[in-house]
Amino acid sequence: MKYFGGCDVGSTYTKAVILDEDGKMVADTTIKSKINSEQSAQIAMKEVLDKVGLKSSEELAYLIGTGYGRNKVPFADENISEISCHAMGVHVTDPSVKAIIDIGGQDVKGIAVDTDGTVKNFAMNDKCAAGTGRFYEAMARSFEMTLPEFSKLSLTAKNVIPITAQCTVFAESEVITLVGENKPMDEIAAGIQMAVAKRCFVMAKKAGAVDSITLTGGCAKNDGLKQAIEHVLKLKVINLKTDPQLMGALGAAEFARQKAK
Repeated sequence: MKYFGGCDVGSTYTKAVILDEDGKMVADTTIKSKINSEQSAQIAMKEVLDKVGLKSSEELAYLIGTGYGRNKVPFADENISEISCHAMGVHVTDPSVKAIIDIGGQDVKGIAVDTDGTVKNFAMNDKCAAGTGRFYEAMARSFEMTLPEFSKLSLTAKNVIPITAQCTVFAESEVITLVGENKPMDEIAAGIQMAVAKRCFVMAKKAGAVDSITLTGGCAKNDGLKQAIEHVLKLKVINLKTDPQLMGALGAAEFARQKAK
């Protein structure tokens, strides 16, 4: 049996996936990224290799690196952009999906997917951390909550308290002030989710979203954000059957499987 690997070294998390010859995912892992991208790749790959019973990445038929630190995956046969890999990962998970919003640790991307899993068009917001994984970490910190706790907080809100600041630093300060004024926590959280959803509007349009879209990246697990996007963008958010945080690594592994043929 031949195996194929994908290693997605992100700014916040590093993900690795191994596929078999049939394209079945036989191992995956997600770890917190280290300061050193090469070290992150080595740790993540060791975990998935151990799960399959392989001693080193050299035993893989082909391995592709992707993500923020894709050039720092020393054992990769080649590297491919995370935009292409997220498109392919979503395509093999659910071929019906044609539009993606990928919310990473430091940027937000809108991706239009072609019928073969390649990228038709994309847009990227990498000028500001607002609306990214880092932004949500700052917001959860302001609420003294974990990210999973914060992601569900807005679901109980009866009203929305708007967050006017666009900058992560100023937004965090605004939220701290509102919390200090004893404003309802769930309504503040709803304002945060709405603000991020509005920032996704342009990305969704660039991705060619008409009636539905899917989210990838760690923020795809944010239930409050999914609800806000459906409300603001008037689009159905399609939930993927495979962990949406793994889409980049999965797409990289699928490219590896295709290239090895």
